[in-house]
Amino acid sequence: MTAYRKSTQEPGPARRAEGESTAYDIFPSFPIGPGRIGLGFDALAARIAGSGHTTIIIDGYTGVLWDRFIPPLEHALARRGAAVRLYPAGESLKSEAEIGRLIEPYLGGDDPLFGTRCPLAPGAFFRAESLPSPPGGPGLSIIYGTGAALSPAKGLNVYVDVPKSEAQFRSRTGSFTNFGARRSLPPKVMYKRMFFVDWPVLNRHRAAVLPAIDIFVDSQRPDEPAFIAGADFREGLGAMAKNFIRVRPWFEPGPWGGQWIKSHIPGVPPDAPNYAWSFELISPENGVALESDGILLEASFDLLMFLCHREILGRFAARFGYEFPIRYDFLDTFGGGNLSLQCHPRPEYAYRNFGEPFTQDETYYILDCKPGARVFLGFREGVDPAAFRSELERGAVEGRPVDVEKHVATVAAHRHDLFLIPAGTIHCSGADNLVLEISSTPYIFTFKMYDWMRMDLDGAPRPLNIARAFENLDFSRRGERVRKELISRPVPLAEGPGWTLAHLPTHPDHLYDVHRFEITTGVDVQTEGSCHVLNVVGGEWITLETAHGMRNRFNYAETFIVPAAAGSYRLVNGGRESAIVVKTFLKEDARPFAPPEGAAAGSPAERPRQ
Repeated sequence: MTAYRKSTQEPGPARRAEGESTAYDIFPSFPIGPGRIGLGFDALAARIAGSGHTTIIIDGYTGVLWDRFIPPLEHALARRGAAVRLYPAGESLKSEAEIGRLIEPYLGGDDPLFGTRCPLAPGAFFRAESLPSPPGGPGLSIIYGTGAALSPAKGLNVYVDVPKSEAQFRSRTGSFTNFGARRSLPPKVMYKRMFFVDWPVLNRHRAAVLPAIDIFVDSQRPDEPAFIAGADFREGLGAMAKNFIRVRPWFEPGPWGGQWIKSHIPGVPPDAPNYAWSFELISPENGVALESDGILLEASFDLLMFLCHREILGRFAARFGYEFPIRYDFLDTFGGGNLSLQCHPRPEYAYRNFGEPFTQDETYYILDCKPGARVFLGFREGVDPAAFRSELERGAVEGRPVDVEKHVATVAAHRHDLFLIPAGTIHCSGADNLVLEISSTPYIFTFKMYDWMRMDLDGAPRPLNIARAFENLDFSRRGERVRKELISRPVPLAEGPGWTLAHLPTHPDHLYDVHRFEITTGVDVQTEGSCHVLNVVGGEWITLETAHGMRNRFNYAETFIVPAAAGSYRLVNGGRESAIVVKTFLKEDARPFAPPEGAAAGSPAERPRQ
């Protein structure tokens, strides 16, 4: 941990480790050829000074530490003989009170967790007439800060990014402020404002400026930024969108967390008390890394979608726009505890209350478990909703344990089981599971009803959402219906020399479906116009060979995407035992409850406002 961030996980490294990874890789990357990525302030200053521009516009995302970026860049430019004049864009922001009134409708009032996606453009936060426009003259005029590209000035466009995981680690020390705020807020308050205001507002801005970026900067290491020419950046993302995508995972401890991740994934910091989550593919928060000459540069997955959503989503691009619709993450309860008893909002509720175009329909794929492990899923026959709610509310007020199993059904868990959790279904993983959670992408809209009398890792009670849960619970999912409708039963689909394919049917409400390969040699796969999300759930490793000539190794438990534009690909088993690979793809009738931003080709949403 350093003064500007709080986490046991270090920022992504500047350079890739030598040799091919033979185990789960926590720093994956995509190769883009030599000579593309630079490193350090001196090299960045040389690129800027040699550009021929005298006006430099340096914009950036929420979480950038401007007080640690601009001074060393200014000094590096000075060492090259450049006289620098600075024009901070932040001085043109509206007052904190004005901005507060603008965003208040989207912050959810007293709700500690939930708000509504803010639809504003970034220009709404500024006094447009006062945005800096340097008069010119000798030396370099640098307009800098979040929103700098809104200036009417023309010049070299530099964009400074920071991974959203890193922004969250920084928020825990108050080292930056939310967009438009004058002071840092408590971390949970900052996260809520980032999620519902900063990220959607600034994503519109990033989508608008992406085609004009001349230099893209990864600032997750404040003293050693990596950078790339805008044209090379866009070309690299374009190549990724035709071959394969593996995001950089990140890991978080939690009150119910376990020890599987610590014992099976090399490189995660061992001093964390546990790991509850691995963010395998949560597209709004993960990043993707490009690699050149061993140097790594990370960019938000959002940027990949802004540039290449048609290549990635194929025939589903018009339906989902910039929203990548499938999510993968690990829930680790090995040696830990039960998750909170919970449900997720139904589609119309998610849209009406949170502005989400689709909801959090989940499945639990049991990657590993101990004997006796189980999953809480659906209600027992004869459940009394009023009695259940009364017991939950009394327990919350009086700190009294709830007899969960009197109301909620449990199902034994075995490796490679798939449990179906459409929105409105009461559920939670029990202890001693490693769950690969396959879901539609929304990921924070969890209505907790009971949390086993636990505190969070800061010693505070975890917020419960009993009232919201009861607005969404489906009490018809009980008894025999749980066994018939919420437990997937594999159906053989096809086989060939060295492989078999099974269908693991999902619920009719799910946007996605699941297949499972068992591969002894290799298998050829067609994308059929949909992205495929895959995970190596058994065996040692496989090699992916794409139709565009790229090869990449994926090890046990690693998640990756094959974009629709890949067309076809081959999976080759590289281990001594059969490889088992789960594949998730969009159903033919998959569509969001409401059109997401950027969903209609050529719509105003696809051309974000300034």
